[in-house]
Amino acid sequence: MRRIELPTDEATIRSLRIGEEVLLDGVIVTARDAAHKVLVTEKPKDLHEVLKGTAVYHCGPIVRKIGKNYKIISAGPTTSIREEPFEADVIKEYGIRGIIGKGGMGKKTLEALKEYGAVYFHTVGGAAAELARLITEVIEVRRLDLGTPEAFWVIRVKDFPCTVTMDSHCDSLHDCVEAESKKVLDQLVSQASK
Repeated sequence: MRRIELPTDEATIRSLRIGEEVLLDGVIVTARDAAHKVLVTEKPKDLHEVLKGTAVYHCGPIVRKIGKNYKIISAGPTTSIREEPFEADVIKEYGIRGIIGKGGMGKKTLEALKEYGAVYFHTVGGAAAELARLITEVIEVRRLDLGTPEAFWVIRVKDFPCTVTMDSHCDSLHDCVEAESKKVLDQLVSQASK
């Protein structure tokens, strides 16, 4: 299992291949539907520095305010394909090196991963409370006006588990699973029709 410190560089990301398990340490930023729309339509300059070289986490966290500080108590991944219309532009504009989510993304994002040097990290669905325990710090929140789940939560993680399922070489584990599943289905249908 490899350990990746975020933010990171293009060479490190391009060395990753589908199927590799990694532990992420460092700074990541949550961003869901409204946040992605802001990134593409408003292009806020203040987020360039925050996002460059790091990963966007498709997550709508549950957050508790304790005094002046925040604590994330649930931080599971959301389904990434919803961000497909925006993600290639976000990768290009902000220089992100990774996307964290579940379920994979489409061809447009896969092409952007190849062109700009980024990967898709699949993380565990259904383990939101456990993943929240791996958040060591809420550094800041931006655009809280979008609502708690849609805001940009800039967080520090330690030992955050992921698997590379789409890499910068245009390979997709999601496509491989789909092709293999279709092959098995075709065999079953063929056997059933005999």
